[in-house]
Amino acid sequence: MLSLTAQWLDEDFNLQQAMLHAQECPGSHTAAMICQAFNTMLAHWNITKDQVHVVLRDNARNMIKAMEECGLASLGCVAHTLQLAVNEAVLSQRSIADCVAISRKIVGHFKHSNVATSRLRNLQKQLGMKETGLQQDVATRWNSTFYMLTSLLQQKRALAAYAVDFDLPAFLSPNQWALSENMLTILDPCEQLTKNMSSATATAADVIPSIEALKRLLNKTVATDHGIKTSKSMLLQAVEQRFSHISTESVCFLATVLDPRYKDCFFDQATKKEAMEVLTAKMRSQTENEPEEEPHEKRTRTDDNNNNTSLQKMYEEILHENATNELNHSQADQQIQAYLSEPTIPRSESPLDYWRSNKIRFPQLALLARKYLSSPCTSVDSERLFSAAANVIDEKRNRLGCEKAEMLLFVKKNLPLVPSPRI
Repeated sequence: MLSLTAQWLDEDFNLQQAMLHAQECPGSHTAAMICQAFNTMLAHWNITKDQVHVVLRDNARNMIKAMEECGLASLGCVAHTLQLAVNEAVLSQRSIADCVAISRKIVGHFKHSNVATSRLRNLQKQLGMKETGLQQDVATRWNSTFYMLTSLLQQKRALAAYAVDFDLPAFLSPNQWALSENMLTILDPCEQLTKNMSSATATAADVIPSIEALKRLLNKTVATDHGIKTSKSMLLQAVEQRFSHISTESVCFLATVLDPRYKDCFFDQATKKEAMEVLTAKMRSQTENEPEEEPHEKRTRTDDNNNNTSLQKMYEEILHENATNELNHSQADQQIQAYLSEPTIPRSESPLDYWRSNKIRFPQLALLARKYLSSPCTSVDSERLFSAAANVIDEKRNRLGCEKAEMLLFVKKNLPLVPSPRI
């Protein structure tokens, strides 16, 4: 399935979202086929390519190539990129992979036996522990492995008591328990980052600050690094390699500067200077494209055939054009300097509320903020759409056609946009 969801900020800086398409993609998913389908969807809604400043996609090569063929700027899903970094640097390590494999056997034993689950719950009750089940992981989602190991560590006493009287297919050694616990300390910030990035309010502005904070955390040495120093170092290298391009991604770069929670605080001096130049250029370009009002001047009676008068008019036009450009450039610089000189707002506050209140003070910057702060940073919404499709098409509705299934999804996702009738 190929989905297309539009996201934008209205004039009052309210985040709006609408599902436009969710169509079946039969055959081979080549870049050419995806490009053609994407162009068809845009044409269906009369959306020109200059109205699309970025497309959020997954990290598959066919999607990357398809967006290049479409001539559209695109941004990879941050959650998918982090998934690749964690799998490559941590979960692929032999000692950690062995812990994960044994953990899956333990959880699988209880998932496939009601008797074993009942015995474990009785032991939890006797030990005064909270009666909770163990969580099975999914190999394609590293954070589910994090949750599985967390649930095992929480039930370590109950599992040890169970192993005394009953058989288990495998059990973690003391060293493996310690390794699992230490490993969770380096995966915990990755899990927090994934959860934050997957929220409905996360935007492209959160990418650079979050990755910079993660890299700084991984650079610190703590007592729990015993046995996992290599994994921690490899994770840092993987994160730096996988996200090496984000500082040059114009969408992430500009969104970060225009977010009042971050501004240019996460850039070095050279990047701060570049931020000023890019913002100024964007604002000047924006001003030049705006229609200018003709000044109401008193006209003096002159002879149209007088060459001196015509020449004088040329002087006046040149002076007026340069004076206008200097004024626009000065206004742009003043707005940027005033905006960046103010302290950042707390990270818990909403950047959209800030711009809603300050759009009159910084009118040109506010227009850029409306554009760049509307960009999401993960493809979570599309994946949720696929989950919703499973609720529309099931065993009892297996003969539902693709066109009608898409119509039902369209209504389900977009119904909240329809204003409720007044009574």
